Amino acid sequence: MLRLEQRLGYQHKGVERLMMGADIARGAQLVGRVSGDTSVGYAWAYAMAVEAACGVEPPPRALALRALLLERERVANHLGDLGALGNDAAFGFGLTQFSRLREDWQRLNQRLFGHRMLMDRIVPGGVAVDADDDALAAIVEQCTAFGDDVRALRAIYDDHAGLQDRFATTGIIDAALARELSLTGMAARSAGLLLDGRAHRQGYTPPAPWATLGVRPVTDEGGDVAARVAVRFDEILESLRLLRQIALGLPGGAVRVEVAPRPGGAGLGVVEAWRGEVVVGVEFDVGGRIARAHPHDPSWQAWLALEHAVPRDIVPDFPLINKSFNLSYSGADL
Repeated sequence: MLRLEQRLGYQHKGVERLMMGADIARGAQLVGRVSGDTSVGYAWAYAMAVEAACGVEPPPRALALRALLLERERVANHLGDLGALGNDAAFGFGLTQFSRLREDWQRLNQRLFGHRMLMDRIVPGGVAVDADDDALAAIVEQCTAFGDDVRALRAIYDDHAGLQDRFATTGIIDAALARELSLTGMAARSAGLLLDGRAHRQGYTPPAPWATLGVRPVTDEGGDVAARVAVRFDEILESLRLLRQIALGLPGGAVRVEVAPRPGGAGLGVVEAWRGEVVVGVEFDVGGRIARAHPHDPSWQAWLALEHAVPRDIVPDFPLINKSFNLSYSGADL
C-alpha cells in the first residue's frame, strides 16, 4: 500500500448536541453510548467531570467498584481483539478460543452486574451496582482460571511461525511518531512510551483508587502488530491481577452519594480506558442542566497513526494493522 486516506463520518449520532440541555442522568446514559466497547471508560470520565463540577466525592467502595468494572471492560476487549487478530492471519483456532473466553467473561458480567457490556453501571456520585461476597469470590475464581488459559494461548501464538511472520515488522509506529501525534494508551505503550493514567510517573499521582493498587504498566518497543499483540497479552494478565486485588480488598461502606447540579459549574474527567485516555468535559448552564459536553476518544489521535502504519505493507496486512489498533469509529464521529 502506498497511501491511506480515511473518510470517517458514517457513525455520526449527534451525541454532543443531544447532551446539550440534558440533566445529569440523561447525560450519563448518552455518554455511555458514545462508543459501546468503552461504556465504562466514558461513564467514569463523565461521572468524574460532573463530580468535579458539583463538588462531590464518591465513596471509596464506589471508586474500587469502578476500577473493577473498568478492568473487566479492558479484559473483554483485549480478548476479543486477540481472537480477531488470529483470524485475520488465517488462524481460526485463535478466534474460536478467545471468543469462548470473552463470552464466558461477559456472561459473568451479566450475572453479577446485570449487563454484558456493563452499561449504566457507573453513575455520577458512585455506582449503580454492588458486589456481595459470592460475586467477589466468583471474580477471583474466574481470574485465576483465565490466567492459565491466556498464558496457554499466548504460548501457542508465540510459537506459531505463521502468526509471527504476519505480526512481526508489520504496521510499525515508532516512539517519535507516537509522541508527535500525542498517542495514549496501548498504541503508545506498544511504541515504548510509558504512559498510563493508572500508574505513578514523575510529577503525577493517579486518582483513587489507582494510587493504592500499584498498577504495573506494560510497554514494548517494537511498535508493530507483534508489539501490540504482546502488550494486549500482558495487559490482560495485569488486569486479572488487579481484579483479584480489588475483589479481595474491597472496602466497605456506601456505593453512591447524591449529586446536585451546580449552576454554572464546569469539570473535567480523565480515565485510562482500554484504548487509552478518555476525556470528558462538562459545563452546566444557569439552570443546572448541561450547557456543553465533549467526550474525547483516544482514537482521535490514533487514526492518524494508522495512516502512517499502513504504507509499505501489503494489502492483506491491512486488516491485521487495523485490528491491532481497533479504533473507535463512533468515538471520533460525535
